[in-house]
Amino acid sequence: MYLLLEEQAVRANTLFCIGRNYAEHAAELGNAVPAEPMVFLKPNSSLAFHNDTVRLPAYSQDVHYETELLLLIGEDADELSPENALNVVAGYGVGLDLTARDIQSQAKQAGTPWLKAKGFKGAACVSPFVSAQRAGNVDDLYFSMRLNGEEKQRGYAGDMVFSPVRLLCELAQNYGLHRGDVVFTGTPVGVGALKSGDVAELDLGGLVQARFEFV
Repeated sequence: MYLLLEEQAVRANTLFCIGRNYAEHAAELGNAVPAEPMVFLKPNSSLAFHNDTVRLPAYSQDVHYETELLLLIGEDADELSPENALNVVAGYGVGLDLTARDIQSQAKQAGTPWLKAKGFKGAACVSPFVSAQRAGNVDDLYFSMRLNGEEKQRGYAGDMVFSPVRLLCELAQNYGLHRGDVVFTGTPVGVGALKSGDVAELDLGGLVQARFEFV
């Protein structure tokens, strides 16, 4: 699968996701803010793209949207410093980390992995990416999601518990980063359920947009 960076196609690699990276979102789900980044993965088969129609999984009755700032990695890195971490970011986007909340709750109670809750087909909705040069200072970026025309979420990169720089340094050191990796940086407050017929419209600071329909 390929991601779109301006007019360039970039082959998708690992999809890193960060949980509980906005304090208000952690609170709305009754979770504590972690002491270090909470990292999980999604398979590439979960990717969905601008204007796609996403089929909600039949095995869940409670699929939630989580709108997130995305980092597209442009070069390999096994170790980064805070001073150079952002140099590996080729572009920024906005996306949805879809979660089958009922299945996730069952997995938490059983102490089993979240793959069925977080990794189903269409669970990683991504916009096109704007180049890092055009995006400017990442801490100034904001993103939003409108569901059926009504704004449901708005987030600011500067409000993250763990900044993009911190995330990049940790991911590079622990797992290694490679060209085509995408980092879902966590969702702000305001998550909610999706139903068949819903349309989500995403925006990253007026720079890139994406639209997804759910059935």
